[in-house]
Amino acid sequence: HLSSVVNLDLYVPWNCGSNLYSNFNFNTQIQTCKRNSYIRIKLALKRICKMSNIQPFHVAFPVSDLKVAKNFYVNKLECAEGRSSPSWIDFNLFGHQIVAHLSPNEVNDVEKSEVDGKMVPVRHFGVILEWDQWHVFANMLRSKAVEFIIEPYIRFKGESGEQATMFFLDPSGNALEFKSFKNESHIFKK
Repeated sequence: HLSSVVNLDLYVPWNCGSNLYSNFNFNTQIQTCKRNSYIRIKLALKRICKMSNIQPFHVAFPVSDLKVAKNFYVNKLECAEGRSSPSWIDFNLFGHQIVAHLSPNEVNDVEKSEVDGKMVPVRHFGVILEWDQWHVFANMLRSKAVEFIIEPYIRFKGESGEQATMFFLDPSGNALEFKSFKNESHIFKK
């Protein structure tokens, strides 16, 4: 059993990317494990590091008007409002903390870059949703007359990295992308 080999609580890496052992201390009992123990550890870590188990992210962005931003994020995107002050508001975006900061001088047009034949805003943020959740969210946004800069569609169809995606702007011009991968294991696949 894996727990008899090593206490995984001590060795779960902060980044579950390609180097699963990046935060391991090899001057421990792991160093003496046989190769098959390493394989069991790696497989267990892959199960532990599922995307659904990651910590929420935090992102802050400028807005030109907090009341307008609040209306958009609460009423259009259905974010719960968190803490606030006269100069910022926290929102819960699918369990992640986003913060609108009143900073009209920082609000500007977004540069674009070509991806899959579409001009994608370079500076953008969003969430990777589950496949069905993405479709429900896209329909909700349509029903609330959100204006898309890239309509919801499937890109890279039939290829590694096939994904549903959509882009739109908040009232201050911040670009948001919501996407979903047909196969979640392809999120970082080359």
